[in-house]
Amino acid sequence: MAPAFLTGGGEMALALAQRDWTGASLGAPETWPAALKVAAGMMLASPIPAFLAWGPESILLHNDAARSLLAANSSALGAPFAEAFPVPAGLALLERALKGESIVQEAIGFSRADGEAAWCNLMFAPVRDEAGAVAGVHVLCNDITERVRRERGHLEDERRYRALFESMDEGFCVIEFLDGPFGPLSDYVHIMANAAYERHAGIPNVVGQRLREMVPAEADAWVARYGEVLRTGQAIRFEQELVATGRHLSLSSFRIEPPELRQVAVLFQDITARKQVEAELRLLNETLELRVAEALAGRRLLADVVEGASVFVQVVDRNLTWLAINSASAGEFERIFGIRPKVGDNMVELLADYPEHQAQVRDVWSRALAGESFMETDEFGDSERERRHYEMRFHPLYDLNGERIGAYQFVYDVTQRVVEQERLRETEEALRQAQKMEAVGQLTGGLAHDFNNLLAGISGSFEMIGARLAQGRAADVERYLAAGQGAARRAAALTHRLLAFSRRQTLAPKPLVINRLMTEFVELVRRTVGPSIEVEYVGATGLWPTLVDANQLENALLNLCINARDAMPDGGVITIETGNRWLDARTARDHGLEPGQYVSVCVSDTGTGIDKATLERVFDPFFTTKPIGQGTGLGLSMVYGFARQSNGHVRIYSEVGQGTMVCLYLPRRLGDEDEAEAVEQPAGPAPVKAGKTVLVVDDEPTVRMLVVDALEELGYACLEAADGSAGLRILQSTAEIDLLITDVGLPGGLNGRQVADAARALKSDLKVLFITGYAENAVLNHGHIEHGMEVLTKPFAVGDLAGRVDRMLREA
Repeated sequence: MAPAFLTGGGEMALALAQRDWTGASLGAPETWPAALKVAAGMMLASPIPAFLAWGPESILLHNDAARSLLAANSSALGAPFAEAFPVPAGLALLERALKGESIVQEAIGFSRADGEAAWCNLMFAPVRDEAGAVAGVHVLCNDITERVRRERGHLEDERRYRALFESMDEGFCVIEFLDGPFGPLSDYVHIMANAAYERHAGIPNVVGQRLREMVPAEADAWVARYGEVLRTGQAIRFEQELVATGRHLSLSSFRIEPPELRQVAVLFQDITARKQVEAELRLLNETLELRVAEALAGRRLLADVVEGASVFVQVVDRNLTWLAINSASAGEFERIFGIRPKVGDNMVELLADYPEHQAQVRDVWSRALAGESFMETDEFGDSERERRHYEMRFHPLYDLNGERIGAYQFVYDVTQRVVEQERLRETEEALRQAQKMEAVGQLTGGLAHDFNNLLAGISGSFEMIGARLAQGRAADVERYLAAGQGAARRAAALTHRLLAFSRRQTLAPKPLVINRLMTEFVELVRRTVGPSIEVEYVGATGLWPTLVDANQLENALLNLCINARDAMPDGGVITIETGNRWLDARTARDHGLEPGQYVSVCVSDTGTGIDKATLERVFDPFFTTKPIGQGTGLGLSMVYGFARQSNGHVRIYSEVGQGTMVCLYLPRRLGDEDEAEAVEQPAGPAPVKAGKTVLVVDDEPTVRMLVVDALEELGYACLEAADGSAGLRILQSTAEIDLLITDVGLPGGLNGRQVADAARALKSDLKVLFITGYAENAVLNHGHIEHGMEVLTKPFAVGDLAGRVDRMLREA
């Protein structure tokens, strides 16, 4: 017979009574202590899954309701709690309860015996014996698996709904009505809105906003309209212009059940663009009707106007079937394609025998059929008949419901305009060519004048030298020799200026901090301009290096200083100033440069200044304001050409009576200032170099003779060649060549640069000195030559040649 405390305990009470408890720490049920009997009775009678862990070993007891959690685990009764309790998280909770803590944990996940995921709520309560000590723990385990699954299903549904809600193209919002001082349903608040709401309605952050705060002037009408939906439950659809934003919306709304929620849903689209098109079409119709009334006294309809218009009008459906075409357009189509279309014909099918025209027509209409309004000019027509240029204006065609049903076009024949534009382009090109020829004429005329003068001085000097030597009067030879040499130097300077103007002189740019030039250069300027002119120099601290030809820079600055002196006949001040400049995009564009860092060198004077008309021509070749014979007009042209070839620019600023400033802008060379090389100082007489061999290649016998004689006199062994091929044969021989001196422009198809490259291929460290009288930039890579190559421009002094050769061989 079962003990009385098991009465009403169900099947598990019977299992407790029948179980053999021999050897178990709990012993037989009738011997259990009173506290265990009471706790077991309560656990067995519980309508929800319940467990009891008792004693030092936490022996597990459970009721009938708990069997669904234990499933096939029939050995759970009487087993240790840690082995039999179905929820792993319960072991930590048991330890806390055994210390006297009552615990409630909700939605704890676990796996059933068959692997199925499940969830439960757990309550752990300590059970004390007669002495008050914790003897066991009473555990309630409420299985909430189905509820969790329902809630998660609801959350997933809500997530999908929210994603759908936010991804809708249509604007959507939910409003809730409020009572107020204006009576029932006097206002409403937005409680929900998707992202498309702001896009279509043009109102941001609408959730939480009240209607009367947003649009107080429109509130009564909106409250009345949606209030009727709330009262009747009848959905409505309408179109409305939003006064606050100027947008036009198509709206529909319905009541959200139950009515007690006092909520209405609103779905809408922005149809502003469609309304604008409709308005344009209405305006077009009104305009056309007005033209009909004026032209035909109201006897014809809109179609007559289109039919009689000279503009080509076509209307097609989405399949390119003509819905309308006026006579002008049909006639033009027939003229260029040889086929006359009519309403109902398909444009693509009509051109089935002309696939190239078919593809062209389909391509040009596709954009309009896709909904785009645009204008395009193109050429159409059969090449065997006639091709014409047309300006085409395309628009999509909509029906009354705003659905796109096709497209239409207005076309104008602009062939004559295209022809005139081409003729204008050709005329402008011819004008530019004429201007170039005029400039060439001015250039050659001025050059011939100056060179004739200089050649007269040179040839006359040589004639007088010959005459005096024949007479035995050697005393006068030195005077005529000096005059001839002076004229030759001026001719060379004129050539350099001319090449600088045309940007064809070969530069030898090197890294340079311009301030290092200034000490000696300023003294040169002071001696040149005379005592009546004060020369001031303002050098910027920390001036950036630039890559520039120092000699050409000095020539350019000296030209500017001489111009400044001439502008101050009664004396004045010349200021030479250097500086670092950072040109932004706008300033660089005004200067004709790329944005970035530049080094500036400015020469300013306090002279007479230059008027605006003259200022616009100062850089023109041979333009001068000086009297005839006192200026060539190449000074500023040379400065301009030098600046542009150095990747910089020159700017001039002047006011009449206030003086003039000319500034050179040269690009900064990135790198430390220490990398900038010092200005090369003229070398003294070259010492004898025994054992050094120089190959001289020049097609001019006189120049070749002078170079070879000068070098042999200094002790160099010389080989010579009259053209590039002969020079290359010597280089390919067994001769040991230490330096190659070659003219750039050589006859026979092999120029000096090609000879140098071939020589470098044979001997990579061979030094090369180019001598040239016409600086062929294309041959010399536009003024930029390789390391170990240098340029000496004709005419040159023998001493300069000797110094250059000595330095190059000394560095070898």
